[in-house]
Amino acid sequence: MDCVSEESARRTDSQALQEPEGFPEAGGDDGLSESFQLLQMDVQSEHGEGTSPAHCAAWSSRHWERIVSSKKSKRKQERERRKAKRAEDPGNGTCPQHSKRFLKALTKEKLLEAKHSGPRLCVDLSMTQHMSKKELSRLAGQIRRLYGSNKKASRPFWIFLTGFSTDSPLYEECLRMNDGFSAYLVLLDMTEEDCFSLFPLETLVYLTPDSEHPLEDIDQSTVYILGGLVDESIQKKVTFQKAREYSVKTARLPIQEYMIRRQNEKNYHSEILAINQVFDILSTYFETRDWPEALKKGVSPGKGYILRKSVD
Repeated sequence: MDCVSEESARRTDSQALQEPEGFPEAGGDDGLSESFQLLQMDVQSEHGEGTSPAHCAAWSSRHWERIVSSKKSKRKQERERRKAKRAEDPGNGTCPQHSKRFLKALTKEKLLEAKHSGPRLCVDLSMTQHMSKKELSRLAGQIRRLYGSNKKASRPFWIFLTGFSTDSPLYEECLRMNDGFSAYLVLLDMTEEDCFSLFPLETLVYLTPDSEHPLEDIDQSTVYILGGLVDESIQKKVTFQKAREYSVKTARLPIQEYMIRRQNEKNYHSEILAINQVFDILSTYFETRDWPEALKKGVSPGKGYILRKSVD
């Protein structure tokens, strides 16, 4: 009697394992049906081997590994299918995924091309000897942001850092603040030489807010100079006077032509911008040929100016 009961119990257990309640049926869409088919087959083949706890644990471990392996295989196949579909249909509206190495090489090629065909921008760093450490840190940050903006530009400039010595406090500050700063030097020109001796004077235009002449366009035969000066004491006309000393043409951004003063609590209005902000304006204008759009990019609301059309 006991033997009959035990055999009956085994048959009941076998049926329970072969037909698990609530599990997905074969042909289901959740990706697990194939795994449970394997599970059922192995239960049937191994059921006669014994039912000791050690055997059950080993059996459970093997089948769980098969389930996980099956799911991984399905995910890999799906990724390969999507990849093949993108390759067959590049115009399906999705952007191709490029490696970081490829994008870095593409950016480098674009910047080096600007050396021969892009507009030229010179950052005059010959006035840093009297700047404080705090001012040098701010200037180093502006150089980093300017370089970053130029890398992202669809039509980059070729950048010159003039009056810039590797034994200067500014250079040390650039190394301290900017990871990989030495790599910048492959994609721009750095020299101790002054910008006024590096280029013919007739090709230079010094951009200064004190100029009487608004900048109307960007000419690729012209070298535009930005004064690398962070002066918290706000000494006026420093860059303007330096340009006059060398009889170099000057220009200012056309803020007065396209923007108006906006009332604010402090009654503060300033056309003095950081070098990276000036560059953002020049770069945007060179791409769009739209001064209002370019000025909106670089003149922050804190300067106290808004576009004229904003109040029309």
